Amino acid sequence: MSRNCFLLLCLLMICSSSYGQNNSKMAVWQDSLLNLGTRMFGEVAETERIESNFTFVKTLVSALKEPNSFYFDFDKLEMVSILNAPDKSFRIISWNLPLQDGSYLYYGTIQHKSGTIKLTPLLDKTFQIDSPDESIVSNKDWYGAQYYDIVPLAKNQYIVLGWKGHHADYTKKVIDVLNFSPSGDVSFGAHVFSDNPKLARKIFSFTRQAAMYLKYNRAEARIEFDHIVAADPSLEGNFKYYGSDLSHDAYVIERGKLVFKENIQLQNSAPEGDGKYIDPLKPNKKLKSGL
Repeated sequence: MSRNCFLLLCLLMICSSSYGQNNSKMAVWQDSLLNLGTRMFGEVAETERIESNFTFVKTLVSALKEPNSFYFDFDKLEMVSILNAPDKSFRIISWNLPLQDGSYLYYGTIQHKSGTIKLTPLLDKTFQIDSPDESIVSNKDWYGAQYYDIVPLAKNQYIVLGWKGHHADYTKKVIDVLNFSPSGDVSFGAHVFSDNPKLARKIFSFTRQAAMYLKYNRAEARIEFDHIVAADPSLEGNFKYYGSDLSHDAYVIERGKLVFKENIQLQNSAPEGDGKYIDPLKPNKKLKSGL
């Protein structure tokens, strides 16, 4: 064996050993997070669940500060959603904490793939945002949601689809836009909706007794969704009586815009995976929280 080959082999062995040690450390972090996450949804007392969530946040931040943590998938943490950007330049981690009054708190962070450790915290300010459907907000004034899909829209812009438990009587889903400025600042919302130039995000509100279909169809490059209406015109504005009228609409992605299409035909009337997006408090559902 030549000297150069021997040195290369040694280097590979060192890198492999270092990766293995890091992976083992991340597995320990994951076990700690799993224990805390279980308590966040298993404890009866709300104060104890909130305290477990507080510790979960601090532990997650510590875990994400480990070298190469970006490549660890945290596959045991079913109570959180982890979405990788299509270009693998970042990932979004988000989750919710249900409260006894039927409302929810949302938590999240963006982990950037870079030479240095870079995290952008997402601070939920849902109830402090005036006109949430029209407001462009920063990561510090986040319209919190638990995201389940991410789609490229334009340069440094991504569509995110989210579930948003909100109220004891009704829930929400949202089409939002994640933006990165040239300086790296993060914001949510953009005026890209063809049917209403004032919209910064599309928010759907509907009864907690029903599911709503909201999914990106990659073959058609469009976001497909149930048409949500009040059960009767006299109930307009009372979202616990809102649901699908069995028709479907879509936003087609065209040149960085979302072009509205009404009354589309779905290829499959019962799309696979739609039943995943449920209330995390419903019993006997071994699915991700909020999903």
